Amino acid sequence: MTASKSTTQKISTDTFSSEEAITNELVEDAAETNHIEVIETVISSLEEDDSAMVSKTDTGHLWKFCYGSVEVFVQLTGDKEDDILTVWSCVLTLPTKNDSGLMQKLLEMNWSGTFETCFGINDKQVVVLTQRTLAGLTPTEISRAITLVATIADENNQSLVEEFGAA
Repeated sequence: MTASKSTTQKISTDTFSSEEAITNELVEDAAETNHIEVIETVISSLEEDDSAMVSKTDTGHLWKFCYGSVEVFVQLTGDKEDDILTVWSCVLTLPTKNDSGLMQKLLEMNWSGTFETCFGINDKQVVVLTQRTLAGLTPTEISRAITLVATIADENNQSLVEEFGAA
């Protein structure tokens, strides 16, 4: 068995700093384009009847598309690591004929059947949602988030309306 020799090299910090800045800038630009392209690819694979729409503002992007019996929204607040990807879909409007029974059912479903998503309430609507920062976000995670929200919302909205309905 032979011992391997290690060698060390001194790197010029002046050269490294400018190259590092350029590399970081390219990575940031690529990340923004990549997230948007991935989101649009996933939406185009799920949408029905050319229903996808996008709104671009200074604060990010908002997509909307139809999947089965629900509308799904995807929001990207920016391109920095601390910006947020949020995916949601409304499944029921409040109040219902049995709000306490609905809340118990949603909490039980949150425990066992929503994976990385959850049920929540936003502006008197029961929604399925997931939210994540962009730090380390992969194309697979983007696809999974959008697909899970769309599928869980579509699979549950009719049964929730039938069981709990409007007040």
